Amino acid sequence: MQTMTSPEVQAHPAHDFLPLKGTDFIEFYVGNAKQSAYYYQAAFGFDLVAYAGPETGLRDRASYVLQQGKIRFVLTTSLLPDSDITRHVAQHGDGVKVMALWVDDARKSWEETTKRGAKSAFEPYTIEDEFGSVTLSGIYTYGETVHTFVERTTYTGPFMPGFVAKKGLVPQPTQVGLLHVDHCVGNVGWGEMNQWVKFYEEVMGFKLLLTFDDEDISTEYSALMSKVMSNGNGYVKFPINEPAEGKKKSQIEEYLDFYHSPGVQHIAIATKDIRATVAELRRRGVEFLSVPASYYEDLVTRIGTIDEEIDSLKELNLLVDRDEEGYLLQIFTKPVEDRPTVFFEIIQRKGAKSFGKGNFKALFESIEREQALRGNL
Repeated sequence: MQTMTSPEVQAHPAHDFLPLKGTDFIEFYVGNAKQSAYYYQAAFGFDLVAYAGPETGLRDRASYVLQQGKIRFVLTTSLLPDSDITRHVAQHGDGVKVMALWVDDARKSWEETTKRGAKSAFEPYTIEDEFGSVTLSGIYTYGETVHTFVERTTYTGPFMPGFVAKKGLVPQPTQVGLLHVDHCVGNVGWGEMNQWVKFYEEVMGFKLLLTFDDEDISTEYSALMSKVMSNGNGYVKFPINEPAEGKKKSQIEEYLDFYHSPGVQHIAIATKDIRATVAELRRRGVEFLSVPASYYEDLVTRIGTIDEEIDSLKELNLLVDRDEEGYLLQIFTKPVEDRPTVFFEIIQRKGAKSFGKGNFKALFESIEREQALRGNL
């Protein structure tokens, strides 16, 4: 099962040494995977589809696999007081450990990236069961985050060997219209953005898609810089943020203070009907950032004609931005745990291929209001 495919992108060019078919899964290391799995089912409408743990012969951890549309989350917790997972959660809180990429050849992907300078997380290996085989390999990216290459061309099981099919913990779960991973954003430290841009360019063959400097992304108090990296066919996009000088602490600095290293800041998830999706997420208790009513007063003047009624966007606090290709609608959740680290973006693209530059100021002022409430601005 692929996780991000878009009819708007083109096929890989022949010279692409790392052809990617999309995001295979995103794995979170968490303190309590069963309770986290319940949250993502009840609040975000994911289906529980697979499980591995003591009942399947896995003695040191438990993992729950959640699915909605072409999105797959794996929630993993340690069963031991001293393990890499336990240490990861102690340092970072619940956070993204693995951004897994779907490939045709996991061994070649590992060879091509490691020979270009990637640090190996683990060498290629193959696992099998009655449903077929899966080959995995891995490299490190920023912080302790890993890119796992997943080759599952002929595999027909619920996730991969070692996992069994599992029914949901929430009675009669209802999906909310989430389709695929649009992009994943990473936060890195002072002066580190260009280092990781170079990594994605030279090690993984990505291209620089967009650049935002501290004049694009700033408020009266804080600023950051960002560059958007995209693979050859546009299936995988990784914006990379670093702090910039401001009067007060930026959201990137706050993240780094609480995550204690670079890491994944937020995951943007696409929907075809953001109003219906966000209305249902709000009904289920998901909290979103808000912008003042004044944002909508001159929206049509700034954005132009759109299909949606302004009042319906205002009611749900949805943001709108336009580029040369069309427009997009977006909204951001508050952090989904007590540490102000990981959050989600819900996005609907109506032709636009950009990332909401026109909303940066309103968004960042909203984030600053939350930072101030936490005493971290």
